Amino acid sequence: QVQLVESGGGLVQAGESLRLSCAASRIIFSMYTMAWYRQAPGKQRDMVAHITRGGSTNYAGSVKGRFTISRDNAKNTMYLQMNSLQPEDTAVYYCNTYIGNIPWGQGTQVTVSS
Repeated sequence: QVQLVESGGGLVQAGESLRLSCAASRIIFSMYTMAWYRQAPGKQRDMVAHITRGGSTNYAGSVKGRFTISRDNAKNTMYLQMNSLQPEDTAVYYCNTYIGNIPWGQGTQVTVSS
């Protein structure tokens, strides 16, 4: 079945960086606009960034200039480079298509301490 596996999260201090990965299987990855989402405790899941099939990107205002989304279609993998992390970036991070139509993975926890 179609599967998305997120990895790369962890506990960091404010100002540090992390790189998340999203590995997709059993989908024609290159056909989809893909996105990163995050969900903080007690809050709804929000889109952080998305990347089109052609590589065009868009970011939520709260992460613009700090996060960079990229993809490697040959590897069926998407990335999120997160720099200058802040405590408000603490959340579980998920990947999915732009419309979220693939079963959600487990996500990867990012915790930023002040």
